Amino acid sequence: MPSRPSSRPSRPTTGTDQGTRLSKASCRPSVECLESILSSRSQTERLGHVIGSLLTGGEVLALIGSLGAGKTALVRGIAAGLDVPPESVSSPTFVLAHEYHGRVPLVHIDLYRLRTGAEAESIGLNDYLDGSIVVAIEWADRFPEWLPADRLEVQLAHRTPTTRSALVTAQGSRSSLLLTRIVRAWQVVRHTPVSRKPARPAGRKAPVR
Repeated sequence: MPSRPSSRPSRPTTGTDQGTRLSKASCRPSVECLESILSSRSQTERLGHVIGSLLTGGEVLALIGSLGAGKTALVRGIAAGLDVPPESVSSPTFVLAHEYHGRVPLVHIDLYRLRTGAEAESIGLNDYLDGSIVVAIEWADRFPEWLPADRLEVQLAHRTPTTRSALVTAQGSRSSLLLTRIVRAWQVVRHTPVSRKPARPAGRKAPVR
């Protein structure tokens, strides 16, 4: 992981800068985005896997959504796409940050319990945002002033007890190119049936091992 420098560049203390506000609007004709209905937790993880498989390091993923909207499930999929065992991923609500080592490093941050920008600085958030690390930030809309100008935003919302809506948008040129690849890959993956183990023929018992 990168070394922590003793001094950090100053950042604004409020989120009033229009350039750093997180998007709350739906897709607009002039802006490429991905909108999808996720019918289950596994499909949320599947979207995350698509995203993770296309990451090369240095990307920042701003995850937005209420409690239970699927943010951590999405990160499990992202981790799997980075060759991190998804079962090792858990919400970092109380420890604030988890680090995982896949084909590129992944840092999973949760800002839910933080109240001030100073607290965000205390966990070294600024250090993580400068390097080859993939950074996935839950509750990113709590401190938009700390987010880089180039980022991928994923907004998750409840629809029913089991379904969620996802809106993926990009800020910045690098994230825009990434989003284009995600849109193309998701169009293929979402219509591909999940592979299942073939059923055993009736009347035959599994061999005893």
